[in-house]
Amino acid sequence: MDYCNYKRLKDMREAKGLSQTDIAKVLDTTRQQVSKWETGVQMMGVDKYIKLAKYYGTSVDYLLGLVDVAKHSES
Repeated sequence: MDYCNYKRLKDMREAKGLSQTDIAKVLDTTRQQVSKWETGVQMMGVDKYIKLAKYYGTSVDYLLGLVDVAKHSES
């Protein structure tokens, strides 16, 4: 089963008005690598998902497409 939701990576980036270059800087990688992740050519590592989730203020589960709610409510 494929848990990665590559479209969500691109949608989140575009919703924030960011370029692939902007995200590459956040994740200390190249624009080309970000493109590969967003198109599903390569899988992003867990460490990058964690960093990106913190940057966006969401969960890794949301980025992976495991949940449909961007933020978890705090109890």
